Amino acid sequence: MSAPIIKGWCPGAHRPMMSGDGLVVRVRPFYGELSRDQVMGLCALAERFGNGVLDLTSRANIQIRGVAPDTFDSLLTELDALGLIDSDASVESQRNILVQPNWTRGDLTFRLYKRLLRALPLLPPLPEKIGFAIDTGARAYLSEGSADFRFELDPAGHLLLRADGCRKGKLITEPTAMDALFELARWFEESGGASHRRMARHLQNTSLLPGWAEVTPRSQKRPVDLGVSDQGTYLGAPFGKIASDDLRGLFQDGSVDRLRLMPGRMIFLPDVQLSKPHGFESAPSRLMQVHACPGAPYCPQATVETLSVARALARSAQGSLHVSGCAKGCAFPRSARTTLVGRDGHFDLVSDGQPWDEPCQRGLDPVHVREVVEEI
Repeated sequence: MSAPIIKGWCPGAHRPMMSGDGLVVRVRPFYGELSRDQVMGLCALAERFGNGVLDLTSRANIQIRGVAPDTFDSLLTELDALGLIDSDASVESQRNILVQPNWTRGDLTFRLYKRLLRALPLLPPLPEKIGFAIDTGARAYLSEGSADFRFELDPAGHLLLRADGCRKGKLITEPTAMDALFELARWFEESGGASHRRMARHLQNTSLLPGWAEVTPRSQKRPVDLGVSDQGTYLGAPFGKIASDDLRGLFQDGSVDRLRLMPGRMIFLPDVQLSKPHGFESAPSRLMQVHACPGAPYCPQATVETLSVARALARSAQGSLHVSGCAKGCAFPRSARTTLVGRDGHFDLVSDGQPWDEPCQRGLDPVHVREVVEEI
């Protein structure tokens, strides 16, 4: 079997990616937020142009799958009418911005996001997978989110910019925040970062600029709990899959006027207490600790079904579990206690490693893989 094809870029709205069931069109909501009208519009578009299911990505974006190529231009026009895409395709491809969910209009998070939007077209050329995190609210949310340039706070509340892969960052101020970003981005470009595509990989081979590893950011003390909180309601979507009817159903009683997307396949409903909505997890759930890509037949590089296997193993597997259709590991490109990697219709097993690591067992039959995993 040939190695999986590494695209080096992620699907976007202007630049969709062909998959086994049609085009994948990714929408990056501004400020990580969708209004009621935008949600209703997306649900309608998923049913009209796609397969009726919306995907939440690890970067808190939302995707329409199964789009026929000859209808793509019409879909793009509809997304533009909803205010969900950039007019400039190059800017849209760089707008990989994670934002903590509890921002309010005019606060530091909101202001930094607005500044970053203006700065994106002026940054040096960066690989399309490069991302940004703005984790500057009352608590840290985004330490596990995929980002390369991280705006964070230290324990005393001072602003810092940190290169992903380095434990410490550099103290900055809000007025100089974008100047600091330009400096770090120029260093990344000039030191050959594009060849590694991501900051953390680059720092495995290159020393960071002097002065950029001085201040430790505050820690994210614990994961976000699903369910009702003082700030609103946190909901989970197992494997990132949301039926359009279920998403539309969040708005039926009129109490919800917007939602915010979060890493970890989660949704936040600000200032709303909503319990047990259909199709979502609203309490701690083992399914939310299991990672799986769409698998076959939805991805042309996968030779195994993944979602059915992941669901079957969710309760019996110990610790973190990742079921990947191929060695790219798109759903969870990190280490898990148990990782199953599809290959030629069978699974390879990686223990305490990443999908591309050397497996400890090869060629496991999908029918019997549960017995092997339960013994680990």
